[in-house]
This record gives sequence, structure tokens and C-alpha cells, in this order.
Amino acid sequence: MNGAVIIDKPAGKTSHDIVQQVKKILGAKKAGHTGTLDPMATGVLPICLDEATKLAGFLAANEKEYRAIMLLGVQTNTLDVTGKITATSNEMPEQKAIYGVINQMRGKMKQVPPAYSAVKHRGEPLYKWARKGIFPDAAPREVEIFDIEVENICLPQVTFRIACSKGTYVRVLCADIGEKLGCGASLYSLRRLRSGAFSEEMAISPERIKDELLRGFVPMEQLLPSLKAVEVESVFAEKLRNGLQPSIDMMRCYVHPFLGQGDMIKIIDSEKKLVALAQITVAAGMLNKLDGNFPAARIIRVFSAANR
Repeated sequence: MNGAVIIDKPAGKTSHDIVQQVKKILGAKKAGHTGTLDPMATGVLPICLDEATKLAGFLAANEKEYRAIMLLGVQTNTLDVTGKITATSNEMPEQKAIYGVINQMRGKMKQVPPAYSAVKHRGEPLYKWARKGIFPDAAPREVEIFDIEVENICLPQVTFRIACSKGTYVRVLCADIGEKLGCGASLYSLRRLRSGAFSEEMAISPERIKDELLRGFVPMEQLLPSLKAVEVESVFAEKLRNGLQPSIDMMRCYVHPFLGQGDMIKIIDSEKKLVALAQITVAAGMLNKLDGNFPAARIIRVFSAANR
């Protein structure tokens, strides 16, 4: 079973718990998710199965969208309401100030991963160090908030929707907003609405996977819809699966005229099955100007012929 199922993760379970549950239900040999959701969070969790686990890293890089409820006036050691309260405030900001600060959060910024997170230090997640009372310095990471919009204010709660890059911690964002407002804040609830091309409308309960498999299963070929597909003959496909790095002469008749140097493509065979992911090394306009033995593409991932 090579593809993905889009799970609507329930609260109270780790992403790893859900992966193991899905793997057992479907009898998959390998399974992996495309971006951790904290136990308290719900929503879209794509889980790749068998050969499709080779795509997990590419899918994890996609933009994410969330609906978050922020609790003003409460700070905790985990930056969400599951943690120990470290400070409180009864001073609530005006709505104008809330809108102003949240609107300022768009763009690129540096975030330090929270102490209670799955980011690893010396091979062990930070949350395990924190439980021992040890708090290693975590390197700041650049993230980007593409869009953020307040949906509702009912103090002390503020509901907002956010589209962001991978690796963004919404609870860190809440803490930052609370600091700017002067009252402190923590994350009250979080739901992932979208992960790349996969939306909550596509997501199914992990308990109903077998009942809804035909609706919820996404074949490998459809997992990266933004990539252009290049179809090759079966003989050439088999050579690629066996390690061939294609030259200009080999690829000349396949490369689309609009492909540029650095573009990623999906290579499929005559049965529309995924053969490989590749990165174009020569722009289409240069194919007739270079030696035919020059590499035309770099193979990034290769997939088994039995990827059904």
C-alpha cells in the first residue's frame, strides 16, 4: 500500500501514536507522518505508507494552515494550557491593540523552539531534557508567517487563522503576541486546517480508515500535485530505477520547454506509476547547446516498480 492517508488527528494522542495505529490497521510495513502535531492539537495529519515514506520529507516542507485560540493573561512553562501556570494578569488589552500586534506578525522571523518540544538535542527530544530539569539552549530557526487573521475576540480568548512555513510553533507565536500586548498569553487550542495540498475536508478519523479508505487514500503519484510530470517508456523507467543518472541525449525528447534549471519533476512510466523524483540540471532552452553526455537531471528519489 504505497500512498498516504489524510488523518483527522484527535486531541490527546501524539502524532507517533496515530502513525502506529494507522500502520497496524492497514498492515503497512513502513509509515511516517509529514509534520508533528502536539498531543493537544487536532486536524490534518498526512501519513505516508510504505514506498511513499520516501516522500515524507518533501511533503513536510509544505505550507501549513491552522486555527488557533489564544488565552490572554495566562503564561505557562509549555506555552500552552497543558503546562504549569507561571504568571497571570487581569489586565486585558483593547481590541485595537490586539489587531495591531497580530497584524505585525506577518513575515519572516526567528523562533526559538520551546523547551517542551520534539526538537532534538544530542539525540534526545527537548521535552525529555525539560522533564529532567535541564534546559539546553536551542538554536533559533527562521520561520515565515504568510498570513494571519483574527477571526474572533471574546476576552480573554482570541481566535485567529494562520498560514505559515514548516517548523512554525504557534504556541511560541502566542507567547510573543502576549509579550507585545503586555499581558502574556498561551495557546488554548490548535487545529491544523491544511498541510500543503491536503485539507481537513479530505481527513478521516483513524478509527474509520478501513471504512473510508477509498475516500481517504491518496496514491503516490498524487502526493506532489504541484510538480510537473514527465512520462518515460518502461525500458527507460527501469534503467532509472536501477540507478541511471540521465544525460541530455536521454532526456531531450522528454523535457518540457518550460522547465528551468533547478526545477523538480516527477518521472512516471507508461502506467502512470511514479518512477523517480528528479531535479533538472539544464534548462530546456540549453539542451541543444550542450554536449549530449552532460547530465540533464539529478535523480533525488527512486521508487519500486511495485508501488501499487
